Amino acid sequence: MYTLKKSLGQHFLKDSSVCLKIIESLRQQPFSRLLEVGPGGGALTKFLLDLPDTEFRAVELDEEKVNYLEATYPVLKGKLIHQSFLDIECPFDAPFTLVGNFPYNISTQILFKVLEWEGMVERVIGMFQKEVAQRVAAPPGSKVYGVISVLIQAYFDVEYLFDVPPGAFNPPPKVMSGVISLVPRKQLPVMASRKSFFMLVKTAFNQRRKTLRNAVKSLFPPEMLLDPIFQKRAEQLSVEDFAELTFKMNGNNG
Repeated sequence: MYTLKKSLGQHFLKDSSVCLKIIESLRQQPFSRLLEVGPGGGALTKFLLDLPDTEFRAVELDEEKVNYLEATYPVLKGKLIHQSFLDIECPFDAPFTLVGNFPYNISTQILFKVLEWEGMVERVIGMFQKEVAQRVAAPPGSKVYGVISVLIQAYFDVEYLFDVPPGAFNPPPKVMSGVISLVPRKQLPVMASRKSFFMLVKTAFNQRRKTLRNAVKSLFPPEMLLDPIFQKRAEQLSVEDFAELTFKMNGNNG
């Protein structure tokens, strides 16, 4: 069989009913290319391999799991990318869907990688620690609305799909998990530049208890800070508010 490695944040899905719910969510939208992140012991993989007319690949860092998967599912030979997801090149040359029980220790970084591939990722069905999943899906005004909420929601429509209890995994994590769906937005918010948008959002939430006027004053000309919006705190602003403000930043208001 195989061993479970704590250092890689391995909590393998074992509950088939959860796997089938993920498959059902995937089927809500057609796709022809699919990448699974962290197939581990193959609990979800065996169902994914049954999907018709799908070019399938999976990325797995752990060599022991790669060997186990290839031995258990010979059809996977040549379809496994033996690397960290964070290091791989885009696995397809056309838009693809991403699915997986994402390793909790790199789940936020996985989302930033998805943002890098924006335009190539047509859908994500991902399992996260529930707290992270809720943060990604959080609306403005929520206590957990933050950097990752704004950056992901600028490019994707996010839907929280369902909870997954600890008992669905081996070993059981100490926390609940949650599955979310990301679908690219049909209309992206208009911003001065992606770079200025990211900088503004990260700076605003870096001191989230302060008003914007105090948190982001270094990014704006002094006269701009008189606008009433700067009396608000970061979590009170929508994605569109942040995007609009990028045009007023130093160097962007010409």
